Amino acid sequence: MDAAISLDQALDLTRTGDIWIFRGRSGPDRAIQTLTNSPVNHVGMSLVIEDMPPLMWHAELGKSLPDLWSGTFQRGVQLHDLRDAVTVWAQRYGQRGWLRQLEPGVTRTMEDKALKTVARLDGTPFPSSAQLAWRWVRGRVPQVRPRRWQRTPPGDAGLETAYCAEVVAVTYEDMGLLPRGRQPNWYDPGRFWSGDELELCAGFTLGDEIVVELPAT
Repeated sequence: MDAAISLDQALDLTRTGDIWIFRGRSGPDRAIQTLTNSPVNHVGMSLVIEDMPPLMWHAELGKSLPDLWSGTFQRGVQLHDLRDAVTVWAQRYGQRGWLRQLEPGVTRTMEDKALKTVARLDGTPFPSSAQLAWRWVRGRVPQVRPRRWQRTPPGDAGLETAYCAEVVAVTYEDMGLLPRGRQPNWYDPGRFWSGDELELCAGFTLGDEIVVELPAT
């Protein structure tokens, strides 16, 4: 985590599928870090489509920014202007931020699949603290593999609420970057930290964390 770039440089550099991870010092932030045994507590994904400004696809409890898919202020799964989202997480929530770049770059077909996931999941509510803790625990329970002749159901089937890591994981699955078979609640922000060594499909990899110098409060 030695390399550091400005937010402007990060926005110019980022492409669809890149991962943004954040670490804060508040009580809830520390609780998530402790529970997941990782130094981070929030994760989001870049969406950079043609000449549009970079976007952040993630889920959060707050509704401080307009959701660019629905055009409303809402809690839960949201699509935000990336600069605005990172600035809010730095200034309002007191977070540090890092960028992990996806290599190689994704195809147009993969971007289209990501947008279909946005259309499906945008506006999904954020879980309560109790739901979040319970689902994280359940995600660590070994799952029974389906018989060979049984079709594995989509990972987000019946996903009535979603937190940040689930949103990124389901989107990665739909793009073909993560294998099917795990429930979304297996993922937490720490899974997307380099220390967890998350294995991607089809030769894709996530680079090391690049420190992004975020705007001061």
